Amino acid sequence: MLEIAENGEAELQRNELAEELGCVPSQINYVLTSRFTPEQGYVVESRRGGGGYIRIRRVKLGRDVSPLMHTVNAVGETLNPSVARIILENLVYQKVIPVEAARIMAAALSDHSYRDVPVEYRDRLRASLMKQMLTALLS
Repeated sequence: MLEIAENGEAELQRNELAEELGCVPSQINYVLTSRFTPEQGYVVESRRGGGGYIRIRRVKLGRDVSPLMHTVNAVGETLNPSVARIILENLVYQKVIPVEAARIMAAALSDHSYRDVPVEYRDRLRASLMKQMLTALLS
């Protein structure tokens, strides 16, 4: 049902997994593509028919596009704390930012930092601050 190649790619047999979990194959696709996103450094490929498969691979960002600029553009209008943490972890993993910078940014983006901000504005403010901090690292 699951194979992991030497290059680190994971390949799942879509229909087998769906049968095991008691769901339809499209639900498997949806869950995996929403959890393994390009912003987190993953590409998910799938094939329907013939048993179908889903392949998940970790990718490095290209040298022609600044990984920081790519991340700034990928952050939407809102950003929750868990996605912010995942983005920072990926930037450290890709050696785009040092661990120390990620720790400072994580502290600034944590829910604790927004305790005096009304709940409905927190994720919007967090996204704006993340973009500003990443942009500052570009200069």
